[in-house]
Amino acid sequence: MPAYAIAHLQEAAPHPEIAEYIERIPATFEPYGGRFLVHASQHEVKEGSWPGHVVVIAFPGMAEARAWWDSPAYQEIAPLRSRHIEGDIVLVPGVPEDYDPAGTAKAMREAMTVE
Repeated sequence: MPAYAIAHLQEAAPHPEIAEYIERIPATFEPYGGRFLVHASQHEVKEGSWPGHVVVIAFPGMAEARAWWDSPAYQEIAPLRSRHIEGDIVLVPGVPEDYDPAGTAKAMREAMTVE
C-alpha cells in the first residue's frame, strides 16, 4: 500500500539554505522509492484557511516513508528547511486501490449503536 509524506509549510522569505534543501531532497528519497506528487504548486482552498504551501511525496509503503525520514541523508538536510520554514509534516498510509469507504461508515454506525 502506498504511503505519503505530506507537508503544510508556511510562507518564508527566500534563503540560500532553502534553495540548497530543494536541490538536495530528491536524492534523499529516491533510494526509498519516493517521488514528488505535489511540489511548488499553487493550491485552491475550498473550505477553511490553508496559507502557505503543500508538498506531497509518495512512497511504496510506510516502511519506506519512515526509513526516508529517519535516514542520515534526510536528517542532514532537514535543518536547511526547518531553520527558515515553519510547518507540519505527517507520514500517512494510503488505501488499497479497491478501498470502499462503506466499511468505515458501517463500523462508525455500529459504534454509535453500542453507546
